[in-house]
Amino acid sequence: MVAETVIDIEQLSKSYGSHRAVDSLSLQIRRGEIFGLLGPNGAGKSTTILMLLGLSEPDGGRINVLGMNPTRRPIEVKRRVGYLPDDVGFYEDWTGLENLQLTARLNGIGEKEARERAMRLLGEVGLKDAAHKKAGTYSRGMRQRLGLADVLIKQPEIIILDEPTLGIDPKGIDELLALIYGLSREQGLTVLLSSHQLHQVQQICDRVGLFVKGKLLAEGNLEALTRQLLTDTPIVITAEVDRADQQLLDRLAELEQVRDVQSGAEDPDAVLPSSSRVLLQIGCSEDCSDAIARMIVSSGVSLYNLQRKQYGLDEIYRRYFAGGEEHGSKRSKKAAK
Repeated sequence: MVAETVIDIEQLSKSYGSHRAVDSLSLQIRRGEIFGLLGPNGAGKSTTILMLLGLSEPDGGRINVLGMNPTRRPIEVKRRVGYLPDDVGFYEDWTGLENLQLTARLNGIGEKEARERAMRLLGEVGLKDAAHKKAGTYSRGMRQRLGLADVLIKQPEIIILDEPTLGIDPKGIDELLALIYGLSREQGLTVLLSSHQLHQVQQICDRVGLFVKGKLLAEGNLEALTRQLLTDTPIVITAEVDRADQQLLDRLAELEQVRDVQSGAEDPDAVLPSSSRVLLQIGCSEDCSDAIARMIVSSGVSLYNLQRKQYGLDEIYRRYFAGGEEHGSKRSKKAAK
């Protein structure tokens, strides 16, 4: 069963003067998934979020959030969508509990229920012991946790987080991401997370959309992005063997899908410590792990490990965000052929 689409964007565009902030964006996000908008600063992520919330009007295209047009029905969208900006504002002289209770009352929640929800959420985000401390004494990480509780107090169906880990120490980042992931899975929340931090997005997102200069280069899970964006990159298979003579290298090179074979026999860094085992790096046009394994074993060589290299978002970022416009135009030309 295919999950319901809760955010549907088609050919969305937005310009500020001569600057095209969002350029013909089409994107669908399904209920219950964590979707990451990944791109450098100025890529168009925040502009897209503002249009989703009805805080900015698009120049062209169509947006549908939970069956509503946010430009025409912004208040109704805000009732069902929570938003955490990169810098959360609280009343500094009020406690964390008091700030949450105010948000609850502004959303029409009664006083008793507001306190109950606020205390429960403070416990869920790890701030129960700081409930009665003034928000002005909170660290950056604590403020973001309080912000997450503030977003959740109206029980939204979608939460939008704009650079939620900005300025937080590494331990705090891991804890906040784990919290977001856990809440999404436990409560079935749809999460749209904007970030320029590759590792963070890769850590918790089901799918990722890659933004460069207002355009969506590609979207999908890591495997799909690799297929879309690294089509010219050979598949690298690493084999751990007990020896690698020239006869084996020649036989591997004769396989139809193999582009090149590199032996670590002459490279001290490619020989595993405390053993005579050698690593072979085999570049292929497609995954031919089974043929490589059979060839090695039939040559009388012991095969200890065979592994296909998995590319991460860092590799995709290095190749496409560093020169996104150039790469994006190359992809378009290939698609047109």
